[in-house]
Amino acid sequence: MSTQSVAKPLSGRVAVVTGASSGIGEASAEHLAALGAKVVVLARRADRLSELVDRIEKDGGDALALSVDVTDAAAVQSAADRVATELGGADLLFNNAGVMLPAPVEERPIGQWQHQIELNITGLMNAIAAFTPQLVAAAAERGVADLINTSSIAAQNIYPNFAVYAGTKAYVTHLSRHLRAELGSKNVRVSAVEPGIVGTELQSHVTDEGALQWLAGAKEAMEWLTPEDVAQTIGFIATLPPRVNLQQLTIMPTGQAS
Repeated sequence: MSTQSVAKPLSGRVAVVTGASSGIGEASAEHLAALGAKVVVLARRADRLSELVDRIEKDGGDALALSVDVTDAAAVQSAADRVATELGGADLLFNNAGVMLPAPVEERPIGQWQHQIELNITGLMNAIAAFTPQLVAAAAERGVADLINTSSIAAQNIYPNFAVYAGTKAYVTHLSRHLRAELGSKNVRVSAVEPGIVGTELQSHVTDEGALQWLAGAKEAMEWLTPEDVAQTIGFIATLPPRVNLQQLTIMPTGQAS
């Protein structure tokens, strides 16, 4: 094995990252690029994507920014078509776009419910629909491709006022299990990553006072995960031997009990 292949284990691979303008997506794009992948970063904020691409390229990586709202199926498909044309198709999709808006159900924050469902579920499915054919084709050619979905510890545990968010993440985890059964025989590995509390922009979208107090208390009580912690995990999954599929991986702050 050459020194180059050890230093850049994802050399020759094309990784698409959604929700790449901040947090876990941003950190994962940088890490995957450092591992040698050509990285395609998708998000709505073109300015943030441009800054991300500049940093990746300054560090010797290769990246392409596509300003896309993943809830727009036609826009996601157009992005996938461009990846196919310009880069030969993706062999890694990291589905990371999402939003967390906890609130008591009795307050009926219907707009927040819809926003979480549209982004966390519909946006996820739009990306899966657009890029899965590329993953299958790449796996047939090179023997492996990866579909990695960001879920949450909320998919497994119970948190008052997080019912809709937790429900969307339970969907992500269970969907991932089914897709692994469907795509594994085609050498496409499917993984659900379930982080505990990570310090990202996700918390800045929260408006519910009870949830804000809970988050503030949690920050006082423990050291949260960083986006880079999760990014390292994404890189680990992608660099495993093709025969190894981490179906479901929970990554928690050491001080978070549940």
